[in-house]
Amino acid sequence: MTMDLAGFRQSLDAPAPPTFASLALQGLWWDGKGDWDQAHRCAQDQDDAPGAAVHAYLHRKEGDPANARYWYARAGRRPVDGALEDEWTALVCELLAAEPP
Repeated sequence: MTMDLAGFRQSLDAPAPPTFASLALQGLWWDGKGDWDQAHRCAQDQDDAPGAAVHAYLHRKEGDPANARYWYARAGRRPVDGALEDEWTALVCELLAAEPP
């Protein structure tokens, strides 16, 4: 299924994330719903670069910069210091683009 950012934002009104979403994308969905703990569980369970990138974002949002830096390194990315909303949006767009059609 193909979904864009607007569709992903609309899906936040649903009780569960889109069925096609990877664990990392589900993590961003739960974060968008305000459930940091569930978001963290999803990101933690996807042991690859996208999962680590979402994990890093979540720890930055939590206010744990040392842990965030660790996860950015695991993701092969430089730490982000811009607005959290901008990072969330960029990650959602990146992960939506990577989802199979």
